[in-house]
This record gives sequence, C-alpha cells and structure tokens, in this order.
Amino acid sequence: MATIKDIANRLGISVSTVSKGLNGANDISEELRQMVLDTAVEMGYTTKRMKKEEHKKLCIFVENMDYEKPNQFGYDIILGFKQAAYRDNWDVAVIPVNPTFQMMERYDTYMLKNGFSGAFFVGFALHDEWMTQLPTTTIPTALFDNFIKKNPNVGYVGTDNFEGIDSAVDHVVSLGHKRIAFLNGSLNSMVTEQRNQAFLDSMESHELTVDEDLMANGFYVSDSAKYHVPNFLSAGATAIICANDLLAYGTIEECRSRGFRVPEDISVVGFDDLPTASHFSPPLTTVRQDRIELGKSGYYTLNSLIHHVSISKTLLRPQFIERESTSPLINKKKKIK
Repeated sequence: MATIKDIANRLGISVSTVSKGLNGANDISEELRQMVLDTAVEMGYTTKRMKKEEHKKLCIFVENMDYEKPNQFGYDIILGFKQAAYRDNWDVAVIPVNPTFQMMERYDTYMLKNGFSGAFFVGFALHDEWMTQLPTTTIPTALFDNFIKKNPNVGYVGTDNFEGIDSAVDHVVSLGHKRIAFLNGSLNSMVTEQRNQAFLDSMESHELTVDEDLMANGFYVSDSAKYHVPNFLSAGATAIICANDLLAYGTIEECRSRGFRVPEDISVVGFDDLPTASHFSPPLTTVRQDRIELGKSGYYTLNSLIHHVSISKTLLRPQFIERESTSPLINKKKKIK
C-alpha cells in the first residue's frame, strides 16, 4: 500500500504538504490539494480517517468491461469516480459481476447486507438481471450508458452519442465521402441503439442515402471487423465509422489484409479515443470521451441521489479528434481480394 512519502515522491513535494492535502488544511491551494487527493487515489492510499468511517461505503459494479490497466476503457472511469468520492471520505469497492452473480441475490438485498449507500453500474447490458430490478429499487444508483425511466433513485451518466456520431459523419462528408459505412457494437445496448439512430439522423441531415449494406452490428472488439468490413468494401464504402476504437483498429487491419490503404484508399473513424488510439498505424481519427470526467460525473450523480436530489441524465460533450486515418476522397480504389 502506498505511503505519504510515496505520494510526495511522485509529485515532487514535501511529506508535510501531502499531509496537509490529505487532511484538508487551508494553507495550501485547492488545486494542489486536489492533485494530492487524485494521486493518493491512483496509488491506492487510504487515510486512517477513511478506514474508521466504515459506514461510508459505495461500490462500483463492473460487467463486460476491462478496467485494470491504464490503456483499458474502464480504467479512467473507475479512477475518476474514486478520485471524486475520496474527497468526500467515501470508501469505494470495485466489484466485478457476471450473470451468475446477479442471479444469486437481489440487488437491493446485496446492497443493504453489505452496507453500501449507493452504487455505480459500468458495462451492464439492458437485459441483465439487476438492470431489470432497477425500475423499483430504493437504492441510490448511477448508471454509465444506461437509463431507467421513472425511478427518482436512478440516474444516467454518459457522453452525447448523437453529437459524437454527427461530428464523425460531418468530418468524412467534409472530405467528400458519400459512401459511408457504420460498424456498430453489440445489440441489447442503449449506447448501440443511440449510435445507430445518431448515424441515421446525421446521414439524413447531410442529405445522404443510408445503404443497409453499409450498416452492421458486431461486438465491441476488434475481431468483429473481419466479419463485416469485406461486405462494406464490396459495397463501395470509401469511409467507415466505427462505434469504438477497437472496432476501428480491426477495420484498419482488415482493410490492409485486402489491399486497401488507410487513409489513401479508405478512411476510418473510431469512437472513445483510447490511450492507444494515437499510436495506431496510422494514428486514429476518433471521437473522444473524457472518461475521467465521466467517472467523476458518475460520483456527482450518485452523491446527489443519496442526498435526495433526483438527477435523471448527465451528458458530457464529446470532442472530435482528427488524426491521420482519414483523408479527402480522391480516386479511391475498389479492389477486393
């Protein structure tokens, strides 16, 4: 476990300054205090005060999402939540779950039995057992990329998918592309449904015809691309927008294996801006989700629900990131192997 000295060494400040930051002293700046707290969370430090306040417990339930390494999608979401919760002296448990886990005990019962005041759901699908129990839960619950209607105890946190997908379509259209394919993620996901509708809406607003041969659902993993990209290429796609960066990576590899250069022959756009996206070959044009801020927003939503402020939706704006995987439409080749 990290010590105060470890935090001081990481930040290049004195042990006494770290101690002041951890204990809320008023003779250091708020910016420095937050930096100390954020670093403490990242390094796994827990204050003695927090250890004593065992009743102040929150949990993050994670399903179908990698989160343990900095280059994984869920890592910054978890980190952002813990950083925000740490400032209010909450102890946060991260609990991976699966369908069997959810069938063993009802959500409300599990929460009460284990003394958790609220939870943040990350990576859940619409059909998951605990999701079906949320319309009637009395436990304050924040959801990442999912929404439950008419329950004042449940709030939704996410990125504006309509604005994000529209920015991607707008970009490739500005480069002269009209045969635009969309490779979406898993079915039974609110995000998948939103991004699908966002693509249809954006194509219509750009007065472009949607070709069913240029739309497909896979899974949010790179391997899915090989099952759909060949069909896109056969149908004459000159640009492919993907519902996440892993799909975009698989798309680039599949295009190359069939003799298409990216971006000279076909442009590719992702969604998320994973830490690895800028290191793809070529670096990936994508839509950025600020995952640290999404995690913090998850905590702010949950904390509001705990204090009986009923928040329905919190949407963050995406940011379009242009890199080298897209280029203007100029004599695009049509060669299928």
